Amino acid sequence: MSKLIITAALTGAEVTREQQSQLPITPEEIAEAALEAYQAGASIVHVHARTLDGSPTQDKKVYGEIKTRIEEKCPVIFQPSTGGATWHTAEERLQPVELSPEMATLSTGTCNFGRDVFSNPQDFYEQAARLMEQRGVKPEIEVFEAGMIDNALRLVKDGLLQTPLHFNFVLGVPGALSASVRNLSFLVDSIPQGSTWTVSGIGRHETSLAMVALAMGGHVRVGFEDNIYFYRGQLAQSNAQLVARIARIAKELGREVASPAEAREILGLKPRVN
Repeated sequence: MSKLIITAALTGAEVTREQQSQLPITPEEIAEAALEAYQAGASIVHVHARTLDGSPTQDKKVYGEIKTRIEEKCPVIFQPSTGGATWHTAEERLQPVELSPEMATLSTGTCNFGRDVFSNPQDFYEQAARLMEQRGVKPEIEVFEAGMIDNALRLVKDGLLQTPLHFNFVLGVPGALSASVRNLSFLVDSIPQGSTWTVSGIGRHETSLAMVALAMGGHVRVGFEDNIYFYRGQLAQSNAQLVARIARIAKELGREVASPAEAREILGLKPRVN
């Protein structure tokens, strides 16, 4: 079983300071949260940028500042979101890929997202896949519904994605695939041999699905984007606190936590394009 890759999803596009007072918003706050998460055991930081008033933004300049500040503080893998918020245009969403990060997210299908619709038509995810290939960016395939796996495999067949693939199973978003061990097992069984995968359990499902992933040999994402609580009714103090819990459980189970360098090797990341 490979070492465990822990991703810290630091901010997201939905959570507000009113809901979680410790939410990092500015580039410096996000970079500091990345450092703390790294020190707690994270090897990847998944980043949504915000404006100074807390609104989600896909502005390349803001992501560039965040990326620079994180790289100055620690060696984690910087993984920007191309999901943005549900109202961002395709052009806005793809701006962070132009920075040639080592990884970026790629959602290969449309689904309900609460009362909104997270729109990812085929033209968009084909365009995103092409750009990531051109820029040497490793896509993390975001799977909210099972059909998104099939869409990703068609991209491989069409030469737009290279194997081995890395998937993130996002389970428990209202309107999309529910968070259950059965669903996670089905998704894992549906991806090609040699693929790597992470699970992101939303809300109260974060820790329980993480423990299942630990035992199954998968990887884990935690953080304020997915869950703002440490225990029921008790807000988490930081993203790092959520990371540290997973690292502690992994140690109890005898599974070592991967360093950023080890995570890069497991994921087969390409050299960066400057």
